[in-house]
Amino acid sequence: MNEHQHQKIPVGISACLVGEEVRFNGGHKQHSYIQRTLGQYFEFRTFCPEVDIGLGIPRRPIRLVKREDEVRCVDFEDDTLDYTDKLTASADAQAHWVGEMCGFILKKDSPSCGMERVKVYGPGHAPREGAGIFAARMMERFPELPVEEEGRLGDAVLRENFIQRVYVMNRWRQLVADGLSVASLTDFHARHKLILMSHCQKAYRRLGPLVASARKDNVFEVAKQYLPELMQALKERASRGDHVNVLQHIQGYLKEQLDAQDKEELREMLERYHKGLLPLIVPITLLNHHFRRNPVEYIERSWYMHPYPAEMALQNHI
Repeated sequence: MNEHQHQKIPVGISACLVGEEVRFNGGHKQHSYIQRTLGQYFEFRTFCPEVDIGLGIPRRPIRLVKREDEVRCVDFEDDTLDYTDKLTASADAQAHWVGEMCGFILKKDSPSCGMERVKVYGPGHAPREGAGIFAARMMERFPELPVEEEGRLGDAVLRENFIQRVYVMNRWRQLVADGLSVASLTDFHARHKLILMSHCQKAYRRLGPLVASARKDNVFEVAKQYLPELMQALKERASRGDHVNVLQHIQGYLKEQLDAQDKEELREMLERYHKGLLPLIVPITLLNHHFRRNPVEYIERSWYMHPYPAEMALQNHI
């Protein structure tokens, strides 16, 4: 199955991560994996909120500070210069295009763009408990949007999770663009059920009945509830045990077709994957081999078996 679009997927990104010299010191933080690998599949829309609100290049750095129960973003040297409201307004002003993105990659530790664990300065200490002002506002307005920091992309599981969510969001955008209907929503859910099962059993059990309740007169209301719940569930990391459960479920579709030797080979493969001795791509490749010989339409059309272009090789590392 090769249904992945060749057209690049629109993804927002902190401008410094693709080499734009917009940082406070006039430099950048170009990220080779983002540029060379993800850039083959994603069409990046760059943005720097600090430049957008009129801070120069170079400029004095800014920081987050705790004032009573509120976090503010101020000049590092002169905390009477408060940029919080301007950064919040900047995020609101970008809503028209951010809402069209299928994901967003942010600069870690940034008081404007950091997704999490940004230093918040207070008397005598600076715990990493904050989020950048622009990033926090953007995530508040678009809670279903896949968001990640460039530093966390070094973790294979987090990297795969983020990219998978970007592709799911891209397919959702296409679904809506093509015209939402009960049939198209039902098909979308059916093709993502195994992915959902690998991430969150509770959401898997909850979203099935929700989709089944869709009718012509309420399909848009159902979809409005469905997408945030789906994307929230997909944020949960799929463990090796979760994947084994799904793979065993998939194997059940072959119980009449495989002989004892094939079944034993699959059992051993799943056990070795569960122990961390093999990557996920190995049992999936073997199962795809068996399904080419013994086609099952539901499995063939499931995005779990082909969640993104094989060239990305993400399943080689999880």
